[in-house]
Amino acid sequence: MREAVIVSTARTGLAKSWRGSLNMTHGATMGGHVVKAAIERAGIEAGEIEDVIMGCANPEGATGSNIARQIALAAGCPVTVSGVTVNRFCSSGLQTIALAAQRIIAGEGDVYVAGGVESISCVQNEMNMHFLKDPNLDSKKPEIYWPMLQTAEQVAKRYGIGREVQDHYGVQSQQRAVAAAAAGKFADEIVPITVTMGVADKNTGQLATREVTLSDDEGRRADTTYEGVSQIRSAVPGGVISAGNASQFSDGAGAVVVMDRALAEKRGLKPLGVFRGFAVAGCEPDEMGIGPVFAVPKLLARAGLKVQDIDLWELNEAFAVQVIYCRDRLGIDPDKLNVNGGAIAVGHPYGVSGQRLAGHALIEGKRRNAKYAVVTMCVGGGMGAAGLLEIL
Repeated sequence: MREAVIVSTARTGLAKSWRGSLNMTHGATMGGHVVKAAIERAGIEAGEIEDVIMGCANPEGATGSNIARQIALAAGCPVTVSGVTVNRFCSSGLQTIALAAQRIIAGEGDVYVAGGVESISCVQNEMNMHFLKDPNLDSKKPEIYWPMLQTAEQVAKRYGIGREVQDHYGVQSQQRAVAAAAAGKFADEIVPITVTMGVADKNTGQLATREVTLSDDEGRRADTTYEGVSQIRSAVPGGVISAGNASQFSDGAGAVVVMDRALAEKRGLKPLGVFRGFAVAGCEPDEMGIGPVFAVPKLLARAGLKVQDIDLWELNEAFAVQVIYCRDRLGIDPDKLNVNGGAIAVGHPYGVSGQRLAGHALIEGKRRNAKYAVVTMCVGGGMGAAGLLEIL
C-alpha cells in the first residue's frame, strides 16, 4: 500500500488582523510565498506537483476566485500545475493535507502541495452577507448560524467551565509560546516575508503605508499575567469569554509538500512524518467547540490506538473553554498538549491553523523523539476534525 509523507513545511509569521504586518497583503502573495518556500525546502521541482490544495475559511475577496490556483501561479509553478480551494472552516488547512495524502494513497498522483491562507484583515468585515440564512434551516436549527463566540459561551454555561480556569489556561498558552519562541522553536517553520502594510497615525487618524518584514508571530505577550488577563472585559456583558482566553484574529499562510513515500526515499529525501489518518464528526452546532471529543475517538479506533499512545497533541485553541473541555473529556495529559502554546498566543488564521499545527507537531515531535502526534480542532457549524501523524 502506498504511503503519504510530509517532506517540508513553511509558513509566514502570523500577523495581527487589521493592525498587523499583513493587513494589506493579498492571499495570492502570502500563499505564493509559502508554497514556493515549501517546494524549495522539499528539494523538488514545481512542475512535479499534481495539484496545489489550499484551505480558506472565507474564500472571497482577497482570498477568493479559487485562491489556490492564484497561489500556484504566484509561487512560480508552471501553468500545468492546477489548484483547488477547500473550505471546512477552521480545519481547512488539515483537510487539505488529508486530501493530498488520500490522493497519493489512491494512486492519483505522487506530489502535492497542501496548506491554507487567510486574510481576516482584507475579507472578514467586507464579506457578502446577502441572503445568508436559509429560512427553513434557520427555523429548525438556528444554532448553525450562531457566531463562534456564542457557541463558546454556551459550552462554558452548559458544562460549568468558569472564567478563572479559562484565564489560567490563556496565561499558560502565552507563557509556553513565549518560552518556545525564546528557544527558537518556531524558527524552522517561518519564512520571512516583506510586504507593504497600512498604518494609521494615532493622533490624526491619517492612513499611510510602510514596508515591513514579518519574520515572527505578532500575538505573543511576554508580560502576560493572570492578574492582567482576569481584568480584561468579557466579550459580551456577563459572559466569560475574553480576549485573554480566546484565539487571536490573525492573517497568514502556510504550506506543506506531501509525497509518495517510495518516491521520497528514492530521491534521498528525509520526510518529517507519515500522514496516518483523518477523521471528522458532527455535533450540535450550539456547542461546536467540543467537536474533537467525537472526531478523536474515530481517528484512534481506526488506527488501533488509545489516547495514551499519543505522544504529542495539538488541539487548536479557538477558545480556552473548549480546549479545557476536550482535554478533560478525552483524558489528554496536559504536559503533552499544546506544549509550545497555541492560538490564544500564536494566532488563528482560520484556514491556516491545521497546516500550522501539523507542521509544528512534526518538528516538535522530532525534537522530543515522539512517535505519534494528533492534530485536532473544532469546526464551525458543529463539527470536529482530527489527523494522525507518525513522526520519522
